[in-house]
Amino acid sequence: MFAYAKVGTVRHARTRKTPHMPKIRLRRVYLSALAALLVFFAPAAAADTPAPEDLKDLFFGEALYCAFQAEWFDAIARLDAELAQHHRLDEPRYDTLYPYIGQAEFAVGDFELAYRMHRRAGRAISAVIEGDVASEVRNEAIFRLARIYFQKDQPQDALYAIERIQGQVPEQIRHDLAFLRAQILMANGYYAEAVRVLTDLQDITGFTGFATYNLGIALLEAGRTGEGRRYLDRTGQLKSSDGLTLAIRDKSNLVLGTQLLEEKRYQDAKLLLDRVRLTGPFSNRALLGSGWSDAFEGRFERALVPWRILMQREVTDASVQEALLAVPYAYGKLNVYSQAALLYNNALAKFSNEIDKLDASIKSIREGFFLKALVREELKQDTNWVVKLRSLPSTPETYYLLDLMASHDFQESLKNYLDLEALRQKMATWESDLDAFEQIIAQRRAYYEPLLPGIDQEFRRLDTRMRLRLSQRDRIEHHLKAMLTMPRPDFLATSGERIFGEQIAHLKQRLAAAGDDLPGHIVARVRRLRGVLDWHILTEFDRRFTEAHAHLRDLNGDIAMLMTQYTAFVRMRQAATQSYQGYGEDIDRCRQRIREAESQLGELMARQGQLLEDMAVNELSFRRERLAEFQVKARFAMADSYDRATRKQIEERIEQ
Repeated sequence: MFAYAKVGTVRHARTRKTPHMPKIRLRRVYLSALAALLVFFAPAAAADTPAPEDLKDLFFGEALYCAFQAEWFDAIARLDAELAQHHRLDEPRYDTLYPYIGQAEFAVGDFELAYRMHRRAGRAISAVIEGDVASEVRNEAIFRLARIYFQKDQPQDALYAIERIQGQVPEQIRHDLAFLRAQILMANGYYAEAVRVLTDLQDITGFTGFATYNLGIALLEAGRTGEGRRYLDRTGQLKSSDGLTLAIRDKSNLVLGTQLLEEKRYQDAKLLLDRVRLTGPFSNRALLGSGWSDAFEGRFERALVPWRILMQREVTDASVQEALLAVPYAYGKLNVYSQAALLYNNALAKFSNEIDKLDASIKSIREGFFLKALVREELKQDTNWVVKLRSLPSTPETYYLLDLMASHDFQESLKNYLDLEALRQKMATWESDLDAFEQIIAQRRAYYEPLLPGIDQEFRRLDTRMRLRLSQRDRIEHHLKAMLTMPRPDFLATSGERIFGEQIAHLKQRLAAAGDDLPGHIVARVRRLRGVLDWHILTEFDRRFTEAHAHLRDLNGDIAMLMTQYTAFVRMRQAATQSYQGYGEDIDRCRQRIREAESQLGELMARQGQLLEDMAVNELSFRRERLAEFQVKARFAMADSYDRATRKQIEERIEQ
């Protein structure tokens, strides 16, 4: 199941109470994701694309490997390059990517979606939808497109997309599609339709708690309050060891308990709020609400139990800060004014200390230390890095930002900034790589240039001899082909026979010069020698002709080997030259592009960093104002408690 399939339209209630007033103000905020919940429990979402069982394309495999390491930039770059090369082929069916082309097209959209390149991801998936594909493939593509729209907070577009699904739906996404449909319907206000979809999902493995919780919210929004609360109560009593399920169980109890507290059903509210785990992400608000459930009914002794637990926790939490005022408020109601005065004084000291921290945090953020803390490499190795920021030295700016950093808007902005920082580091690496390339090229030039003149001279000498031998071979082949139609036995005479024939011809010349004085038998012997020589040449012609063709075939084999070596040498010679020539302009052009991109990147990082700093400063300023308000209340309450304690002591002395 997709990592974010459980993230639905959920309800988040934030309670803000004034300790001295028996009145509670509730602010309901509807979220499209359990952002704070996922920071604590959900692992980083991985790509939906699984690796093929028998993957033969190494480049696609490398892209998948990068994706499984959550290195989305590298995965997209590698897969884009592989797809571009595949689409340029004249016969792509012979490419190793061809059997996986559909999966690769889907994968690039998944990677771009994971890298938050929603526009490109949408275009890639839309191309698949508009193509001639099977209904299952098309429906899966529409599902992913609808999910993109939903994540981009475009519920109407998501609804339009998901309504286009027709026909067979892949089994592996059937339940995820139904849950996404319910989310989209709720986001568009169609709660009754969402109820019908979620009803069928409540018993599906993997959706335990999430379907019933969202079903309860949908029923509440549809006006079916009783049924909605029953489903929330059912979710709040789930038995599970899964962290996400336990968290949604706590969330259900907190939401329902807060509603009942608003309706002044204090006992029922306390029962639900006490179900929330003491170690969960919603425990602080539950403890605070549980105490107020007792306090509103006048049971201040019982209210002190959860409040005293709460006041021992991290003071930067808003609920803990309220508890610092609520505990002395309860003691005041119990007429223990001296203890109330001491606790108010303690709260006042803590508030002053926290205000100093907030001032230091705002100053630290303005000086840029906040952004430096966010990009620490050691933090990226820990999934709980947001919490670990609080324990780092010299980072007061992170004390009050846990809630902010867990919010969806901040997380998206932070991811953009971290991606820009990663891209900046890559560009620095690329620029250093170009320097390394230039050094390699210089070393190659220094090695080859002294050797090449001597090699070229020897090669020209050998090339001349080879061309001569090739010319001789071609002439022999020409003569042999001509002898097929016009035999020339004399062409196949041996060297000895040629020498003997030259000697006979020379002898004839001498006999001719002597005139008629020679005896007739000498002339006859010379003619006989010539006849014997011609006889041997003529009678051996067929055998010699056959042997000549056999030798020619052997010669052709040697020539082919020689040409292979010749071609290999020429290529090696060209490769040696090309290994250091012609790169200067390309490297300069790449370096210029990197520098231009670095300039743009610097501007973007400055703007994005300023946005993060402004978000952090606004959050800290709000918390500071809140603490200042608490500080004023604590001062007046402390003074009032001292006065009451003094009057009580005087009354006790008078009575004695």
